[in-house]
Amino acid sequence: MNTLKNININDKRVLIRVDFNVPIIDGQIKNYFRLKSSVNTINYCLSKNCSVVLMTHLGRPQNNFEEKYSVYPMLDFLENEFNVFVHYSEDCISDKAIKTSKNMLPKEIHLLENLRFYKEEENDDVSFSKKLAKHADVYINDAFATSHRSHASNSSILKFYTNKCIGLLMEKELNYLSANFINTSNKCTLIIGGAKISGKMKMLENFLEKSNNILIGGGMAFTFLKAKGFNIGKSLHEDSMIDFANNLLVSAAKYNVNVVLPVDVVCSNKISDEEKTKICTIDNIDNNDIALDIGPETTMMFEMFIENSKNILWNGPLGAFEYFNFATGTQSISSKIRKVSSNENIISIIGGGDTVSAIESSGTLDGFTHISTGGGASLRLLSNQVLNIKEAWDRYEK
Repeated sequence: MNTLKNININDKRVLIRVDFNVPIIDGQIKNYFRLKSSVNTINYCLSKNCSVVLMTHLGRPQNNFEEKYSVYPMLDFLENEFNVFVHYSEDCISDKAIKTSKNMLPKEIHLLENLRFYKEEENDDVSFSKKLAKHADVYINDAFATSHRSHASNSSILKFYTNKCIGLLMEKELNYLSANFINTSNKCTLIIGGAKISGKMKMLENFLEKSNNILIGGGMAFTFLKAKGFNIGKSLHEDSMIDFANNLLVSAAKYNVNVVLPVDVVCSNKISDEEKTKICTIDNIDNNDIALDIGPETTMMFEMFIENSKNILWNGPLGAFEYFNFATGTQSISSKIRKVSSNENIISIIGGGDTVSAIESSGTLDGFTHISTGGGASLRLLSNQVLNIKEAWDRYEK
């Protein structure tokens, strides 16, 4: 896939697929992380005297136009961030919208309405993508978070462009999350959490050869603990994954990888901030206990491994961070990684999705080497799987 700085976009009209899928409540944007992530790509295009057309999806609308899923509230951000005139079209493929794009002056921006107001977007409809392609001469994909999906705006649209590339955000994501960074000669400490093993099997297998240490928290830790014979009470686990957990522990030993499981946990009888909590060692969990966070001893143990690591990859929260009582472990690990990342020789990569939400719930996203904008997309790359957009790119290049 071509990169932005390797193609000629001077004085061109460019169509950028961004991912501006951000939370908007009562017309107010509540999180700007993804909006800001593509700023460098847009600024680069403006610096080349381009007129810029932006297309994105927002949420999961069901009935064509739905006001709560309109991208209109993003206009203020774009105007303030780039200090240029920003056009807005209430439809992404209408004749009026296409005419607006064609009549734009250099260094103007045109924001198209939500792609998903058309079912053809998610169906990768060729006729829909052909209409989108009329907006510009150059196509740029900077929407990493949707790169594991085959949609019209990132897949079949490629059929209509010879001058196309990926944006600066997409390039950065690929550099940090693919083999360009994570390989057998550059081993890391992998911190992995989240609810289930089943969604991260391939990632765990992939990192047996790429890690010195694998620190496991979150709900998935209790499948491993149950596999080792511990009573986990009513804690979240997957019985169907116990054999996989056992096999992974055996394989890790063969690769000399330290798999570190919790030695203590925060327990309660209910998932609630109103319920009493207690710290339990893993051999002292009662039948009615639900383990919902890593405990203080485990946190200190994880921090020790982090302090002695030069490359750190974190994917998945380490507890039920949405609740104050069970957020301490995730917050502490976040703070530790941020602190060690101040050393310029340390590389810290944060997987997208819930991990980013967990960090944001307790502080800033600043201080890490790279924070991915994509949940499913980052997981696919970290599992050594090909992204759907790469498959589409190869298909339409032939």
